[in-house]
Amino acid sequence: MITKELKTIDDVISTLGEIINESEKTKNPLGYFAALYQRVTIVVKEGIEKDYFDDGPRMEKLDILFAKRYIDAWYAWKNNEPVTQSWEKAFTLATRKSPLVFQHLLVGMNAHINLDLGIAAAEISDGETIFELQADFNKINEILSSLVDEVQNNLSSIWPLLRWILSKTGRIDNSLVNFSMKKARDGAWKSATEMAKLPLEGVSAYIHFRDQKVAVKSKLVTNPGYFVLALFLLIRVGERGTVADKIGKLRYKLLKEAGTI
Repeated sequence: MITKELKTIDDVISTLGEIINESEKTKNPLGYFAALYQRVTIVVKEGIEKDYFDDGPRMEKLDILFAKRYIDAWYAWKNNEPVTQSWEKAFTLATRKSPLVFQHLLVGMNAHINLDLGIAAAEISDGETIFELQADFNKINEILSSLVDEVQNNLSSIWPLLRWILSKTGRIDNSLVNFSMKKARDGAWKSATEMAKLPLEGVSAYIHFRDQKVAVKSKLVTNPGYFVLALFLLIRVGERGTVADKIGKLRYKLLKEAGTI
């Protein structure tokens, strides 16, 4: 398996930039999630520098372990190597033409938060010390949650039809309430505390079991029902431009919000 060496949070930001650039060149929808994730990582880095977290060095270590799971999965998929079922659902979605940008983002978040975040949290903890991480764990989830609304607003500014639909419905669809950040956060924390207490030989089996459950959750995004799919189709009509155009627009908006351009 090809893996990337990540020693600092800047390495993560740089590597995500490489993934975004390649996705733009190859017109790969996987670039949408990479653009969002780069924005998230920049905000976490700023939080560490401003002492937002209780333990900055520990948070950087968590961020690197967390990001590495996504980055390794991306390179594995690119090289036709096996990935978790949760990431397989997200990566397979990129082979379809109909899904919305927001669907690509949500199915990526499902794999990364519901599965990867709990694993990364358990990896930097040891048994009962996992609970020392809880406050910072909640803080990183507050960042993730706040960026969901930001991305929705950014997408609305790029594609006006989405803005109009949101003004009428209040959200993209009611079924996505079930795919809430709070549920994702609570599920990730529960899995982290359970894994942290397991003997090493039991972790792989637990991750496999958890992965199966998270992969099923992706259906809330990929197959939300006929009415919602009809609404998605209407929004899809307003998503103009090539995949590369959309990645570029989303990336620009996110980095502008971050103040890096």
